[in-house]
Amino acid sequence: MPQSVQMVEIWRGPLAESIHLGQAVICGPGGEIVQAWGDPDAQVLPRSSCKMLQALPLVESGAAAAHGLGPEQLALACASHNGAAIHTDRVKKWITGLGFNDDDFRCGAHLPYDPQTHDAMLCAGTTPCQMHNNCSGKHAGFLTLGKHLGAGPDYIDIDHPVQRACLAAYEEVTGVTSPGYGIDGCSAPNHITTLHGMARAMAFFATAREGEDTRQSAAVQLWQAMIRHPDLVAGEGRACTELMRACTEPVALKTGAEAFFAAILPQRGLGIALKIADGTTRGSECAIAALLVRLGVLDAEHPAARKYMNAPIINRRGDETGRIKPTSVLL
Repeated sequence: MPQSVQMVEIWRGPLAESIHLGQAVICGPGGEIVQAWGDPDAQVLPRSSCKMLQALPLVESGAAAAHGLGPEQLALACASHNGAAIHTDRVKKWITGLGFNDDDFRCGAHLPYDPQTHDAMLCAGTTPCQMHNNCSGKHAGFLTLGKHLGAGPDYIDIDHPVQRACLAAYEEVTGVTSPGYGIDGCSAPNHITTLHGMARAMAFFATAREGEDTRQSAAVQLWQAMIRHPDLVAGEGRACTELMRACTEPVALKTGAEAFFAAILPQRGLGIALKIADGTTRGSECAIAALLVRLGVLDAEHPAARKYMNAPIINRRGDETGRIKPTSVLL
């Protein structure tokens, strides 16, 4: 990524032996740039960090209300979950209530991220189903919207009414006409935007007001669901969940593959978009924690903050051999 800046350093002894470059934008209430590192106009694929945008049509269309979805389902629609029972049981109940089953998903299956569930399935020789996919909540949302629209089963097709609705909301809230898309790990389209566009979208969520209009009300319902259920947005041991719990005021956080991170700060009317150039998760987790500390919504001494922005590097004997640290430009 051109114009990337040094954001995270990996220290071993007295030497910074590795450096993660990245870019970030913080936007204010009108979508204006409050602060930027690197090029705000850099084109990005936000991956799962944009699930809140993909969930907007689910709520603003009336589909969520018509099918009785509450905060738990809305949090799962924005989630990249661990595939633990608290996630899969809720997804199964959701789609069963709509008359669907696992075969109706188009996301594919993978072993759950939750360590206990993962190990138990391996020991039992159990094959994962699509509900274990970390994106199954988003896909349950797609199925719900498709049913509401009376659309066909192949909801991940770029010209399907579900995906057309997602793209329209995405472009309108980012303020950027997307020049193209890639296919995400869960097989759904993931549209290109700019770093500024994603930060602008997060600021829109942060400043949305319940009852102002249909879209703003939908945005409020989604970020409130995320903050109310951080365990459903990711899961135990995950940065999104742990940092949301640790913040001193409501903050909605969402990671995305290839080291993307987005944040919604409703009390401050701020939105953050962050991308680490080399796609390394340890870099994005450190950088987003540092920005939350910088903005005063996360105590640098909180155990969750220290876990990610000054994470110890431990060798195989259990000795601390180094640290993952944010650079001075973030602090």
